[in-house]
Amino acid sequence: MLNIVSILIGLVALVIAIPALIPVVSLMNWIAFPIALVGFVVGLLSSKNTGRNLNLVILIVAGLRLFLTGGLI
Repeated sequence: MLNIVSILIGLVALVIAIPALIPVVSLMNWIAFPIALVGFVVGLLSSKNTGRNLNLVILIVAGLRLFLTGGLI
């Protein structure tokens, strides 16, 4: 059950993170990153690892985008 919740949280973060790859709206990564972090923690509590891996990928992409642009652009 926690895996399904983690996947749903990851899908919400993914919907926010995809448009955030466009340079003008990249500040949305500040919203996607904490949502994916919550999904990752919920995925850690699950016995399966699908939701955890989904949120981990979103965390890496959003975190790398924030890191490369200094968190602003």
